[in-house]
Amino acid sequence: MGCFNQVSSVLLLSWLLVLLLCTEESLSRKPPLLRSIPRGRYGRTHRHPSLSPSTLQDFQTFYYDQTLDHFNYRPESYTTFRQKYVVNSKYWNGPNNSSPIFVYVAGEWDLTEGDYTSIVADIAPQYQALMVYIEHRYYGESIPFGSREEAYRNASNFGYLSIGQALADLAEIITYLRKNYSAEHCPVILFGGSYAGVLASWFRLKYPHIARGAWASSAPILDFSDIRPRDEYDTIVTNDFREASENCYNTIKKSWAIIDKIGSHPKGLEYLSQKFKTCSRLNTSKDLKDFLFGTFEDAAQYDAPPDYPVSTICNAIDGLPPGTESLTRIFAGINATFSLDCYNTTPDSDASLKMDPWTWQVCTEYMVSTGLSTNVTMFPRNYRRYIGADQCMSLFGIPKRPHWLVTEFGGKDIKLILKRFGSNIIFSNGLRDPLSVGGVLENISDSIVAIKSTQGSHCLDMDLMSPNDPDWLVSQKKKILSVIKGWIKEYHADLGISGLDLRLEI
Repeated sequence: MGCFNQVSSVLLLSWLLVLLLCTEESLSRKPPLLRSIPRGRYGRTHRHPSLSPSTLQDFQTFYYDQTLDHFNYRPESYTTFRQKYVVNSKYWNGPNNSSPIFVYVAGEWDLTEGDYTSIVADIAPQYQALMVYIEHRYYGESIPFGSREEAYRNASNFGYLSIGQALADLAEIITYLRKNYSAEHCPVILFGGSYAGVLASWFRLKYPHIARGAWASSAPILDFSDIRPRDEYDTIVTNDFREASENCYNTIKKSWAIIDKIGSHPKGLEYLSQKFKTCSRLNTSKDLKDFLFGTFEDAAQYDAPPDYPVSTICNAIDGLPPGTESLTRIFAGINATFSLDCYNTTPDSDASLKMDPWTWQVCTEYMVSTGLSTNVTMFPRNYRRYIGADQCMSLFGIPKRPHWLVTEFGGKDIKLILKRFGSNIIFSNGLRDPLSVGGVLENISDSIVAIKSTQGSHCLDMDLMSPNDPDWLVSQKKKILSVIKGWIKEYHADLGISGLDLRLEI
């Protein structure tokens, strides 16, 4: 009986392959069932060079006794936790010269030495700047309540994780450092990318007396409250792949229906698990589609030199012999990107999501737009990967507040509002980055400027400068640094001092 079952399985898998080869062109695409899960976090996947031990010695780690709750006066609000920050004073010319302070704002990640290899470290010598790197509360070593287990234990403890509290943390630490270094008249410039770029721009608006200016790279500050249709993100992903190869785009576009068709058969999930070398057997075809979605979206978001993952995927898809069926091509594209022994397609469990601070932030404040446009993408229509209100209620027992960030910081009619209100913010974007749909792409005023490039990807302009940088990237960085130089010179003029001899060299 066992031998019969094995033979039956082989025959069924063979039949499925024949079905795939014969019918993939005629399959109609049906919208999949919706099941909300978190979007991929705004992570940083660019490669960072290692620092030598002697260079690392210049970066000194400190811990600030941070206030747990900046906005209430209950006894527990005065509780403190250790918030990590790092200082490099090697190139600083000191307070007597009003030399600038460059503050690198960390986002939803652990602050590590990889963060020290951003453009901030590149330009600090010529600006004679003090470098400061500040970790976000509830990430890395900056954990309230003594441990992650306690900090993430329930909604009551998670409740102190908010953007307002994070901005107040920055204000406290920067104010403390300026006083401690006798640097009250040293201009502070904030640097942030992605979510951290959102924080940097909002900090400049909320605390203009502390920060002279802010550079927000790839900051999707308009990605809330349906200011922009959500699926514009996947429109850019689609355009990136279609630009690389029309055949690649078509192969991906028709693969979803094929996956659903095969997955609906009794042994179909077993076949798909083998086909895509999943680390464990697929429970649903949606798990595989979510994995592929995330891979294609990340490839577009971080489509940067020298690897150019979109081209890597498409070259592998197109490079197989004529007649190769679609899913073999899709797997070739995935494997060309990662080349792993197996691929983890298992979705995060509710238990792990309940212990994830970014999931908390997505469930409370940082909720992306969910509106739809009429754009045609290479993904199934109405497909959802981000977390929904019902799942947030299940995880944390709290309702979403989808419009609060726009109420607190604005966003609608941003040009009209900020033209007479804000100043000294750079919004930089690469238009190949899908998150640029939520970015500021036009100048708002003479001092709130948008600097963009058609070839750029997510936060690419914040990476270390390299001799291999293409001309367009060098040009974008020069424009950004020229604006920052202007802010510093203007501040020195306001103080009535000649300031530093700032030579912009890239």
